Amino acid sequence: MDHDIVLSKSEVIANKADDNQRLADALKRAQCLEPPVRVKPVAENEGIMFRMHRAQHDLLSVWREKDYSIRTSRMKLLNQDYVLCNSPDTVRRVFLEQHDNYDRKSPQMRRALEPLLDDGLFVSDGDLWRQRRRQCAPSLTNALLPGFCTTMTASAEETVRQWTHHPSDAPIDMLTEMAHLTARIIGRTIFGDDTTDEEAEQVVAGFTEYQRHSEHLDMANMLGLPFLSLLGNPLRRARTRYSAKQVHEIIDRIIDRHTSRSGQGQHSLIESFMASMKDGGNNGCPMGRKAVRNEAIVMFMAGHETTANALAWCWYLLDYDRQAMALLQQELDDVLGGRTPRYEDVAKLPYTMAVFEEAMRLYPPVPMLSRQARGADQIRNREVRPGTVLLVSPWLMHRHRKLWEAPNHFVPERFLPKVPRPDKFTYLPFSVGPRVCLGKRFGLYEGVLCLATLAQHFTPTLLPDHQVAIECRLTLRPQGGLPMKLQPR
Repeated sequence: MDHDIVLSKSEVIANKADDNQRLADALKRAQCLEPPVRVKPVAENEGIMFRMHRAQHDLLSVWREKDYSIRTSRMKLLNQDYVLCNSPDTVRRVFLEQHDNYDRKSPQMRRALEPLLDDGLFVSDGDLWRQRRRQCAPSLTNALLPGFCTTMTASAEETVRQWTHHPSDAPIDMLTEMAHLTARIIGRTIFGDDTTDEEAEQVVAGFTEYQRHSEHLDMANMLGLPFLSLLGNPLRRARTRYSAKQVHEIIDRIIDRHTSRSGQGQHSLIESFMASMKDGGNNGCPMGRKAVRNEAIVMFMAGHETTANALAWCWYLLDYDRQAMALLQQELDDVLGGRTPRYEDVAKLPYTMAVFEEAMRLYPPVPMLSRQARGADQIRNREVRPGTVLLVSPWLMHRHRKLWEAPNHFVPERFLPKVPRPDKFTYLPFSVGPRVCLGKRFGLYEGVLCLATLAQHFTPTLLPDHQVAIECRLTLRPQGGLPMKLQPR
């Protein structure tokens, strides 16, 4: 990659060219560059147990070269059957057409997250999931999004002020910075303005510790021998429970504060949840206090961790391709002229949105989705027995050689407005079907507004001696952080 590439004025003006021609040109240019960091496929001759052992350290290290082009595969680990769904039609069948048969998360996912989320939307299923989703959905309606966007940009402006006083020759960890920013945003939108940064950071610290100690790949359930879970590491289980307890206590304290002053202050998600708790009546399962806490944790986890990771990958990619950074900043200058972006500006920033969407294609925040079959079925020519775990990997789907041109390269132009959208069962950073992320639009607007606010003032650059690597446990993030220097514009 040539880091000395800069745009001439005529090249920037070419921004106005037809989107499809821009995509063709971008694909041609991209293939002359080395792709950004990716996971090295495991050797074809390695057995399944070796691959599963590697997956305990990195979920993405199980995939072979051929897995990036197959449509389905099947494997068996002792008592547990697995079917990989790796094509739009198989994903459609599992996540939409036969949703009632595949509405349960896998035993591994439930075991990894239940100590923290309990019966929250992310791990619940059946009637409870349907009732709870119906109650949570009004809190994330489009009508409320403009108000949330004001909180997003105000929080991003605080980061700009902090960066202004940061020495330009001193590196910062961009992953940590994005975690602080999204924690501030999600803390204020879920809990309201009276939630302190310290409380939000305590929740973030609890999440980090939980992810560090949780068994994201529980071998007992993975082998279909759940009774072996009793023989697991008791110290790890204790640390996991302690981290979850810390998060629960902080959020319980915030709920207590809201309960004591109900009806005052600005709209927040937790106020909506508490209203559901009071109004449940005959319209569904009333949300009790514990349910409010569980759903608040789900929203915090989904809105903080995943967006922070996606933004960190954006900064890495914009430094990797300086021409993309120049195009993005030119769009910001043309549309915003230095002012703070607003809700209505998001529609006027198509390239900024394209950068964010392409970053989530290359580095999907949740790179592995799983379901467990309630009854028998058939996926293409693969038999599905009751209890079979169905795997859908956005990481594989987003880099599938038969679905994308130059799948490993960074090409934001794929997502420009006049370019045909990829099939929704091919591009699924927010999942798809009835269990699609409730906060999808919230997350997209948060990513664009944060990028727009920060990139107007700074051009972050990666330390030249830092080797970026990928870490994947429950979510996908840059391993060991992302040290960058801030170049003021």
